Amino acid sequence: MELRQLRTFEAVVVHRTVTDAAVALGLAPSSVSEQLRTLEGSLGTVLFDRTPRGMVPTPAGRRLLPWARRLLDQADQARREVTGGRLVLRLGALETVAATHAPRVLARLAEHHPELDVSLHTDAARDGLLHGVAAGSLDAALVLDTAGPLGELGFALPPVPLAHLDLEDVPLALVAAPEFPDSGRRLLVNAPACSFRLAGDRLFGPEVERLHTGGVAVTRACAERGLGMALLPEFAVHDHLAAGTLRRLATAAAVPPLHLRLVWRADREAIPAVRDVLYAAATPR
Repeated sequence: MELRQLRTFEAVVVHRTVTDAAVALGLAPSSVSEQLRTLEGSLGTVLFDRTPRGMVPTPAGRRLLPWARRLLDQADQARREVTGGRLVLRLGALETVAATHAPRVLARLAEHHPELDVSLHTDAARDGLLHGVAAGSLDAALVLDTAGPLGELGFALPPVPLAHLDLEDVPLALVAAPEFPDSGRRLLVNAPACSFRLAGDRLFGPEVERLHTGGVAVTRACAERGLGMALLPEFAVHDHLAAGTLRRLATAAAVPPLHLRLVWRADREAIPAVRDVLYAAATPR
């Protein structure tokens, strides 16, 4: 087995197709297919079932997956120790919480691991962060979810084992313009995968009209204009509630908070340095 073959194998597991894996790796699809054939030949077993839903790991492929990540991590660790390089944590964060919550996590890491370099990557889409964690291009990511198992808010998970820790609550506020009636049934929303839209779907179900507006700032501005009610993070509307341009609706007491979760690949916990760093990120200062 070669490291490049394991990296290619892992990419196909995450992206499910040779074409998508090739794009992620910057390779030609033919190169990805050849590396898979060579890897399967060296192991003497089939690693994927080809199905209408894409490439699905066989039992042998599922057994290889944690070994692939472990070997790739150990190769990186060996390279750092030989060259004297510093440990780098590649942390992803949703753009929504990058400015308000990520700095606290970075401060915890700086206190517990001053020898650590942190590279912060932001993304507007949760899927991009989770796929980055699954593919190994990110070590961990900060995402929003609800109480319960990972993904309980209603989003899909990549086909690799993921672990998480809840860092803190992110309170939500159901708000509208002062003149908007409590009986109003129009909810201003972002794209279907947006955490706040998923939270609104859980709160209201199909009973209210949705009006697509855009991100947090646009949705808040539309709410101030009386176009509907909006379910947004408390930190994004606090000043507007204080100024009176928005008011909290009577049903706001029923709104459960979201949770800021640190997510990483569970099969990386075998590496002490990675495990210690991830748990340090969740430890209050």
